[in-house]
Amino acid sequence: MLAVQRVSVLAILAISSFGSLAAALAQSSQFGGPEQDFKVNCKNLAYTWPKEGPPVLWSKDLGEGYSAILADGESLYTTYREGDEDHVVALNRKDGATQWDFTHESPVHEKHVKEFNAAPRSTPALADGRLYSISCGAILHCLDAKTGKKLWRKDLWKDFEKATFLNHGYSASPYVHGDTLIVLVGGKGHGVVAFDRETGDVKWQKHDFDASYATPKLIDLGGQKQLLCFMAKELIAINPDTGELYWQYAHGNPFGQNITMPVWGDDDIVVISSIEQGGTRALKLTRKNGATDVEELWHNRRIRIHHQNAIRIGDYVYASTGDPDVWQAINVRTGEVAWRERGFAKSNAIYADGEFIIIDEDGHIGLATACPDFFEVRAKVALLGPRAWTVPTLVGTTLYVRDNAKLVALDVGAKS
Repeated sequence: MLAVQRVSVLAILAISSFGSLAAALAQSSQFGGPEQDFKVNCKNLAYTWPKEGPPVLWSKDLGEGYSAILADGESLYTTYREGDEDHVVALNRKDGATQWDFTHESPVHEKHVKEFNAAPRSTPALADGRLYSISCGAILHCLDAKTGKKLWRKDLWKDFEKATFLNHGYSASPYVHGDTLIVLVGGKGHGVVAFDRETGDVKWQKHDFDASYATPKLIDLGGQKQLLCFMAKELIAINPDTGELYWQYAHGNPFGQNITMPVWGDDDIVVISSIEQGGTRALKLTRKNGATDVEELWHNRRIRIHHQNAIRIGDYVYASTGDPDVWQAINVRTGEVAWRERGFAKSNAIYADGEFIIIDEDGHIGLATACPDFFEVRAKVALLGPRAWTVPTLVGTTLYVRDNAKLVALDVGAKS
């Protein structure tokens, strides 16, 4: 399972001038992009693709892994596993050449579910020349982004007594907030922990909630910053500066597998989803007299987003769900499903230039238009191997996709 779901994708502002592109790349620093919404502000993408797929710019063999690709300047960053070792790598964005490779042992607990291997699930975070990565075995590293030199290290499952052991491996991506790095640890007194980004010292640790697999998401509710943390049995909101608990709302399933990052809108509605009877629910948040009022708008147990991402456009959330594997358009205010369409296995997507770029777990890459009225697939091609669970990354008109064996750069720009 993964909150890696994959995750990720990095949304960036890509425009024509080199200086503006460089500024945009600097924002490609976390799972889901600058706004954690999987949307990329770009232009001039192809309306369709040849039957053999978009032109391949380069391909590079990698070991097993589910981490999304970060982009900054001329570099890409990701993680993978070979044998008993994890690799955190920097690659040249134009040709995939290795710039540096930090290799470390990452033991996996005997109770770890071997079905999905021990490859890293979490997507690193990049800030101020430092790269923060977490392995499947919950080893957190801070590296120099230019050289790959180790600056500090933490073992989340050993350094914190009775931290939440996740049998499918640590998956939540770290979240950078100011001079802190916020991670989910789980367990009594350290459900959520904030580290000093430079030293690795603990700045605060709070709460008794068990951790799950979803990446924390920052929202702005009436001028108040709240960090949403989807824990094993509930959604909580905390003050990202202090860890103070603002509110909590129960949402669980028998396996404690809340994986998909919450979806937020400017109407102050948050949508959360998980497997089994957890299903999907929408919560309306309102600030009243210094507190947050949480109203459940609807709950549908039959809509289940497993380990994929979800994207909100207008009043609808678009997502690939399981049981069965279909794409759905879900009204965030009512829970009404506008349509269900087959054609892709469980899949992740990004939204760019008015289109969805989709990658499903069987290795198909697609280009589709989705709106409340219809879902139109304009291109679909098998380019990757199985268990392609990683959210694609788009930089300008170059698309980066990966499976458990390779990373591929594709030209998805419009042809004159």
